[in-house]
Amino acid sequence: MSTLLIENANELVTPEGRHALNGHAMAKLRVIPNGALLSENGVITAVGTTEDVRRQLRQRQSDRSTSHKLNFESNCQSDRSSSYKSSFESNCQSSHELSCESNLPSGHPTSGKLSCGSNFSSDRSSSRQLDLRPDDVIIRDDAITRIDATGKTVLPGFVDPHTHFVFGGYREDEFNLRLQGASYMDIMRMGGGIAATNRATHAASEEELYAEGFKRMDRMLDLGITTVEGKTGYGEDTATEDKMLRVMELLDRDHPVDVVKTYLGAHAVPPSWKGRSGEYIDYLIKEGLPMAAGRAEFCDVFTEEGVFSLEESEKLLRAAKEQGFKLKMHADEIEPMGGAGLAAKLGAVSADHLLKAKDEDLFAMRDAGCIACVLPLTAFSLREPYARARFMIDHGLAVALGTDLNPGSCYSQSIPLMIALATIYMKLTIEETITAITLNAAAAIDRADRIGSLEKGKAADVVILDCPGYRHLSYHFAMNLVDTVIKKGDVVRRPCDRNC
Repeated sequence: MSTLLIENANELVTPEGRHALNGHAMAKLRVIPNGALLSENGVITAVGTTEDVRRQLRQRQSDRSTSHKLNFESNCQSDRSSSYKSSFESNCQSSHELSCESNLPSGHPTSGKLSCGSNFSSDRSSSRQLDLRPDDVIIRDDAITRIDATGKTVLPGFVDPHTHFVFGGYREDEFNLRLQGASYMDIMRMGGGIAATNRATHAASEEELYAEGFKRMDRMLDLGITTVEGKTGYGEDTATEDKMLRVMELLDRDHPVDVVKTYLGAHAVPPSWKGRSGEYIDYLIKEGLPMAAGRAEFCDVFTEEGVFSLEESEKLLRAAKEQGFKLKMHADEIEPMGGAGLAAKLGAVSADHLLKAKDEDLFAMRDAGCIACVLPLTAFSLREPYARARFMIDHGLAVALGTDLNPGSCYSQSIPLMIALATIYMKLTIEETITAITLNAAAAIDRADRIGSLEKGKAADVVILDCPGYRHLSYHFAMNLVDTVIKKGDVVRRPCDRNC
């Protein structure tokens, strides 16, 4: 059994629940001074003060020791044949001899006989074994990794519920055009924008997309992101979309960060389909959805003036729902088309962007349980007004925050900058912001039942911040305070990974 104990945290901070928190409930965090967390086999088994969690750990070890002893005695008495007895008793005796030297205090009854396995296989000095007292019990092969979080803050791993992180090429020239006054839609009409990335992604090999995607995920991990949503959408044909999905499947397999996959065939109307967006939707329904079914969990669509209409979006999403996809929408980013209202009508898990969403559509989302996923880094990059997240929370919506990492309108996955924008310009409290990047972000990808908070039974996805309290996330703004990242109970980022 793999066991992790984080203890002595100055603060352990988490929202609580297995679904999104709405409205002012987003500000309710559990804050535990001198906090601790215990996980076993990647699942959280205890959260509380250090004293409480250590007491629970000792009780668990004692219970296991009793069970182990009873099983041992039963096995040793099960076969009394003279020819076998001597060998069997010898094996039973050796099974109780623990295999390696320990650093126990001299005179401890088990000194020199403690199994000392650790998750830190490459650098065991990074994790200290438990300081044992005479009343402690350790079970053979029950390796414990201990992290002393003195002076630090422990939070759930961050979740990014909206990205386009697999792509070919870059568009820095467009960014500079925007700085000179060109709009996002102007650039699209000039043949740039999504179409430019489509061409580069089509030309890139699967190996190239994988290598670049892996590097981006490494940066996410450095920033404390433990789960990310990734969209297709840079293929003008089913073969390229399939290639993007294959790359995300491989990255999900190989990288510590979990990848939740979304099919976004309706991201832009390809030049070869210009003026025939309705026919393109039919093509996606016929070829794209069957290709992605069972591989991508969500289907998304860019509902926007000059891209896909409400009617076209509804047609695609209804077909996707029939094929088992959960639904998302790019809604009301540039024009108030009513995409948020359509998301509510169709029972979408989330509607994203929402810069221009109408009040009545937002209220419909609230009533339908559709999560408002706002993307302040994109508004910042485009110099657009931010989505009205404060209004949404005050009127009872569940709000999540995502980076929208992409090569055009938002080439950033900066969680620290996103937190700064949310708290300083969008007027969220830091408590609401933490909920928006953990539990509500998990709910926006339908994962709130298993990640997004530090609670018994959820995955041990944890970040440890090098600061004495959670308010430093906004106070020490736009700085990466992440010290250690833990994914499913395994330490996957430590300070040494970046500084040694």
